[in-house]
Formats: sequence, structure tokens, C-alpha cells
Amino acid sequence: MRRVRLDGYARLVHQTILCHQNPVTGLLPASYDQKDAWVRDNVYSILAVWGLGLAYRKNADRDEDKAKAYELEQSVVKLMRGLLHCMIRQVDKVESFKYSQSTKDSLHAKYNTKTCATVVGDDQWGHLQLDATSVYLLFLAQMTASGLHIIHSLDEVNFIQNLVFYIEAAYKTADFGIWERGDKTNQGISELNASSVGMAKAALEALDELDLFGVKGGPQSVIHVLADEVQHCQSILNSLLPRASTSKEVDASLLSVISFPAFAVEDSHLVELTKQEIITKLQDPNRLYYEPAELKLFENIECEWPLFWTYFILDGVFSGNAEQVQEYREALDAVLIKGKNGVPLLPELYSVPPDKASWIVLDH
Repeated sequence: MRRVRLDGYARLVHQTILCHQNPVTGLLPASYDQKDAWVRDNVYSILAVWGLGLAYRKNADRDEDKAKAYELEQSVVKLMRGLLHCMIRQVDKVESFKYSQSTKDSLHAKYNTKTCATVVGDDQWGHLQLDATSVYLLFLAQMTASGLHIIHSLDEVNFIQNLVFYIEAAYKTADFGIWERGDKTNQGISELNASSVGMAKAALEALDELDLFGVKGGPQSVIHVLADEVQHCQSILNSLLPRASTSKEVDASLLSVISFPAFAVEDSHLVELTKQEIITKLQDPNRLYYEPAELKLFENIECEWPLFWTYFILDGVFSGNAEQVQEYREALDAVLIKGKNGVPLLPELYSVPPDKASWIVLDH
């Protein structure tokens, strides 16, 4: 019975994720219309494949199951190495950023799916997103600890060590955040974001003293993290929460910091306070999420992002809150749509109906 369920999940994974994986780079395009590969989106997307591979490995009582586990895990390795190739091409930027802290010296947030090349200029996108780099490093650490062989050479080890230096000052580095638009006015103004600080803290803790070659490694392949930097990140994170940043009093992105995948906050009271702020204040009509000229047009109207319900489901699973899991599973089931062959799909968002708003063209 368990194997039948795993095979069903495997079909879903192939139909929704792996069928879109580039055979050369291993990267995943954002959508049918947007062919670029975002670092953050690729990492989160491949987690389902990694988790399914672990499940097959755990229950592998036949050679066929072992083969399926290996196939899934190699798809994960391929994507993670594809992202590594994208970033390692910008090694000079990583080196420069350690000294300049300039947004123009940051790693890019998205790349060409087919070639791993950059797709927009340094100043044409809010590239500095420390949470994206951190979530890559966090899962690189966890995947390596699970037995995957992602890093193949000492040059790559040295680059990962450099990425540690890149994110370790997250507690004092203003970036563009998970929404890529900067502060609350969406004007591309960088600011210190709790979601970036928290994810960096989690990544640093996961990588500290980790051997990137696994059981075949030695002293040269071990990553080192300064304990003081982790402590600085924790202190600043605790002082920011439950706010998301100076300009944003709350943000759903904090769910990834107080619960899965970062689990970066040790104070249970602060975790619960932040969660309640997200639940209550994001229903407040007096929000400021748009271009200044758009604010009046969108008064009392907000897009809905069902994605964040999955965070509440996962949070409920990890905290043992069955009632919360059930509540958000029912909410999620209500918005799922049927794709090709009846595959259930989760919409990215529900936007404002055209008859509810007037539209104007803004110069950027």
C-alpha cells in the first residue's frame, strides 16, 4: 500500500516538475511564459523530488525502488549543480561584494534556464536577495548530510566557503527581500529584511563544520562559520520580529523563518507572536504594498497567495497542531484547479478582477 502511494506521488512529481527540467543544466523555468530560472523557486521546487527520493530510499526493499530513489536524487543533484554553475560564473562578484556590499556586486536572482547565463543587467533587477542564496546553502547542507554528492571539487568547496562569507553579514546588509522590490513602497529601495537575516542564520548553522564531500572528505572540504556571525544574525532577527523590516510591519515571508524551512527563531513566544501578526494584520485593509500612484486604486483590494497556506500546513505538521493542518488543507483544497490529466495544481495567486480596478501606466 505504501509503495502504491509513493508511485502515485512519483507520477505527480514527473508530471508537474521533472517534465520541465532542462536536460542540460538541470534548471527549471518559472513557467510556460517566463523561461528564466529563479534561484529561490528552483530550490523550493526540487524539494518535493528530494523528499520523494528519501521516501523511496527508506522503503527500498526491492531493486526497482532503489533505482527510483537514485533517479530522483540525481535529478536533485543535477538542479543543485546547475544553480552552482550559474553562481560560480559570478565568482568575481562574490569576492567584490565582501568589500563593497553594493547591490551591483550581488549574485543575480535569476538565470537563463538553457545556458546558466545572466538574463538582465546588474541594475535592471533587485538581484540582492540574501534569502535566496541562503535557502540554496541551507538545502545544500541538508542534502549533503542526507548522502547526496553535490560538490565535486575543492574549487567548488572554496566557492561555497566564499558564499558563507557572502551571507554571514546579512544582519547588517540591506537587500531587496523575497518580493524583489525592496521596501514597502516597491520603489526598489533596499532595506534590512528579517526573512533574509533568518534564512542566513539557518544556512550558517547548517553549514558549520559540514564536510561537503560527505564520508569521503577530509579537513580541506569542511566549511567553517564564525560563531559570532550566527549570534549577530540571531540578535538582529529577534529585535526585528514580529516586524518584517523597518517599513513593513508584517510579511507572509516570515513564515519561512519562524517555521519550515529555516526554524531560525528559538523563542517560542516570539514565534507565536509573529504567526498571529501574519494571520491578523494581513487582513487589514490599510496596507501599503503598491506603487504610490496605485494605492488609492487598490484600497480594500488585495491579491491572495494560496502558496502561504502550505507554510501553515507544514507548520502545523512540525508543531503537531492537527487542527491547523486540517484548516489550511481544506482552504487549499478549495482553490486547487485541475490540470492536464486531472493533475491538481495550485494557482500562484488570485489577482484583482479587472472590473474592480482602474489601470494606469507608470514609468519605472
